[in-house]
Amino acid sequence: MEALPQLAERLGREGEAGRFMGAVLVARGDEILFRQAYGVADVATGAPLTVSSRFRLASISKQFTAAAILKLQDDGKLSIGDPVCRWIQPCPEAWAPLKIHHLISHTSGIPDLMARPAWGLRRVTPATLHELTEDSKLYRLSFVPGDKVRYNNAGFNLAADIVEKASGMPFGAYLQTALFQPLGMADTGLEEAADHGIVTGHANFPAGLTAQRDPNVSIVAGAGALYSTLDDMLVWQRALHGGRVLSPYSYAQMIMDHSPADQPNERGGRPHRDWGYGLMANRLGQRVTPGFQDYEIYHTGSWSGFRNLATWQPEARVAVIVLSNNYHQQPQVLLISQQAMAEALGHAFPTGLDRN
Repeated sequence: MEALPQLAERLGREGEAGRFMGAVLVARGDEILFRQAYGVADVATGAPLTVSSRFRLASISKQFTAAAILKLQDDGKLSIGDPVCRWIQPCPEAWAPLKIHHLISHTSGIPDLMARPAWGLRRVTPATLHELTEDSKLYRLSFVPGDKVRYNNAGFNLAADIVEKASGMPFGAYLQTALFQPLGMADTGLEEAADHGIVTGHANFPAGLTAQRDPNVSIVAGAGALYSTLDDMLVWQRALHGGRVLSPYSYAQMIMDHSPADQPNERGGRPHRDWGYGLMANRLGQRVTPGFQDYEIYHTGSWSGFRNLATWQPEARVAVIVLSNNYHQQPQVLLISQQAMAEALGHAFPTGLDRN
């Protein structure tokens, strides 16, 4: 008997009609409730997606960079309270108040990549972590560190540079050694020059479904350059939230809210989200109808033809992972994730998004 019949019926219909392409996994406790893939891995070949397909994680990658920093903290190599200027030399005078904490909580005040002049050129030009660090040094802080929260990729690139300096290893190699290999995550890694067998990203254009073949993830090395699969992401969710990656102290720091006390509410008057280290938390079920109130720890991802959402409900230990290789499926990805979460928790099955 199908464990999530309503989700299975809807996804079968949406996939058959071409309205959803991607892979979905739902687990509760130690049980996998749902695991399916829909659509094509590459529109040019028509090859189908499978449950083992490798997807670009985009900004879901941020939690791995944060976990690497916290793992180094647990090993006594650094502290999130360290001044950034301890690790980045020469260091701009304006960065004197900056702590590693600010980089991984979106509170640094460093202007983000997309907010800088010539972003269009930077977007398509490969870069090393050192070059990205040097780029960030060119700009004044847009606010006093810690005074505001503003979504920021540049901070995570700087954090990845610090991981290299503190570990004495290339960023990707440290992630493999400290995180992925111990957990058996053989299908997860930093996308570099090699062919990693990642599916193609797509976008919906007037001419139809169009492949996006120039991801240039080098410019988001610490913020969005990892790839993974449904199964590896489930391993990660269970290990991270089950206490097998970080010390209790570092994990508590990772999921607590680091946004200022005067952070405004979300659109529609909903309570503001918690800004953790590479993770966020909120009651995402308030964004669908009929809604539900369960607390979820999550992160989204969007880059070069991909839209993703990975959520974790801690009390029931429900993991929902939705990976799509179509950039324009953001509403679908959100709705599917919350339909899956609702049905796994025994709530009424949502029929649409709450647009308030």
